[in-house]
Amino acid sequence: MHQLTLAEIARGLADKKFSSEELTKVLLARIAQLDPQLNSFISLTEDLALQQAKAADARRANGESGALLGAPIAHKDLFCTQGIRTSCGSKMLDNFKAPYDATVVAKLAAAGAVTLGKTNMDEFAMGSANESSYYGAVKNPWNLEHVPGGSSGGSAAAVAARLLPAATGTDTGGSIRQPAALTNLTGLKPTYGRVSRWGMIAYASSLDQGGPLARTAEDCAILLQGMAGFDPQDSTSIDEPVPDYSAGLNGSLQGLRIGVPKEYFSAGLDSRIADLVMASVEELKKLGAVVKEISLPNMQHAIPAYYVIAPAEASSNLSRFDGVRFGYRCEDPKNLEDLYKRSRGEGFGPEVQRRIMVGAYALSAGYYDAYYLKAQKIRRLIKNDFMAAFNEVDIILGPTTPNPAWKLGAKNSDPVAAYLEDVYTITANLAGLPGLSMPAGFVDGLPVGVQLLAPYFQEGRLLNVAHQYQLNTDWHTRTPTGF
Repeated sequence: MHQLTLAEIARGLADKKFSSEELTKVLLARIAQLDPQLNSFISLTEDLALQQAKAADARRANGESGALLGAPIAHKDLFCTQGIRTSCGSKMLDNFKAPYDATVVAKLAAAGAVTLGKTNMDEFAMGSANESSYYGAVKNPWNLEHVPGGSSGGSAAAVAARLLPAATGTDTGGSIRQPAALTNLTGLKPTYGRVSRWGMIAYASSLDQGGPLARTAEDCAILLQGMAGFDPQDSTSIDEPVPDYSAGLNGSLQGLRIGVPKEYFSAGLDSRIADLVMASVEELKKLGAVVKEISLPNMQHAIPAYYVIAPAEASSNLSRFDGVRFGYRCEDPKNLEDLYKRSRGEGFGPEVQRRIMVGAYALSAGYYDAYYLKAQKIRRLIKNDFMAAFNEVDIILGPTTPNPAWKLGAKNSDPVAAYLEDVYTITANLAGLPGLSMPAGFVDGLPVGVQLLAPYFQEGRLLNVAHQYQLNTDWHTRTPTGF
C-alpha cells in the first residue's frame, strides 16, 4: 500500500479495494518503524488522522467522491493546525499550539485529506539542507549520510521514503524544488498569490509560497487542486480562476517552445548534472518540443539580491517573537530589555539569528538605499529578463541544483556555500513565477532534478510537460534502498 501514488490511492478508495482507515493505519505503522532513521516528522497526529480517515470513509459510503477524499498527507510544520503544535522547526515555537487552521490546512481537510503529522524543516524555513532545525537534521533516504535539501526537507524525505504519498511544503527561494531534486520527487512552487499564505508562518512575505511535494506530476496536480484558490483573508492572494490541473495533463507537447538559458551552464554546475539536463531536453524534443538557447543576463545578481531582500523581510516578520505574547520565554527576566534579549537569543538558532542581523543591517538608516532598495531594483531587472524570455518561449528549462545532495555537516562552517545551492531556484521567487522540479537521473547514486519555469498562472503547463516526460521516463519510479 505504501508504494501507491495519490492517484492510485484515489482509484483504490473509489473501487473499495481498501478503506482510508486501513491505509492510514498502515502508513502510521510505517512512520513509527522507519522515521527514526530519517527524523522527517516533528509531530505525529495519529488520533486526528484516524478520526479524519473514518470521516472520509463515511463520506464515501454516502456517495461522495474526490481525489483527496481519504488520501493521507502531512503538512510542513509552519502551517498552523488548530490545537496541534506548530513549531516552525524552532525552540521559539516548541510549545506553540495554533488556535486556528491555516487556509491550506482547512482547504485540504475540507477536501477529505487525512493529516498524518507535521514534518521537520529548517528553523523558520531558513536553510537549504534541513540541518538548522531545533529537532535535529533530516536525513536523505537515498543516502542517510547526506542532506535531503531544505527547508521542506522533512516533507521531501517522508514522501521519498514512501512514508506517505504527498505532503505540503513552502518555497521562499527554492525550498520545495531543491529538496524535490535531491530526493527524486516532483515539487511545484506555484505563482506568488496562487496559494493562500494565511496561517503559514512567514519568513519573507513577498517570496513565500506554499505548494505540493509528491512522486509524480499527476499527484502534484491533485494536491495543488486542493490548495489553490483565492482567499480574502490573505491580502497577497490573487483572485484568478483555478483550472482543472488533472484535466490538462495529457495535452500534446507538439510545438512547445523550450528555452535553455546559457547562463545556467557556468563553471558552478556539476558537468554530470549538465549532461542529465541535456538528456531531458532530448527526451522532450522526441515528444515534439522545440528547443532554443536564451539569455537571462541578470541572473548573476540573483543571490546577492535575494540574500538582502529575504533577511530584511525576515527581520521584520520575526520581530513578533519577543517572549511576551506566545512562544518561548526566558527564565526570570530582570526587566523588559532582558526578556527580549534572552528570549530571542535563547529561542532562535544561529542561522535565524544570522539572517535577522543581516536584514536589520540592510534596513538600517544609511544602508536602506545602498542595499535593500538596490536589491529591489535588481529584482525588477530579473523579472524583466523573464518577461522578455517568455515572449520567445513557452517554458524555461535548466538544472534545479548545481550539485547533488552533499554530506550532512559539509557546509555548516560556510553558510555562503549553502546559499549558492539556491542559484537556479531563487530567480522564480524574486519574479513570482511558477516553477517545478522533476526527477531526471542520478549522479553517484544520488537523485538529480530538472527545473521548469513558466509564465504567471501557467502551473498547468508545467504539470503537463512534467507528466508527459514522466510517461516516457522512469526516474520518478525509483525507490531508495531499504524503503
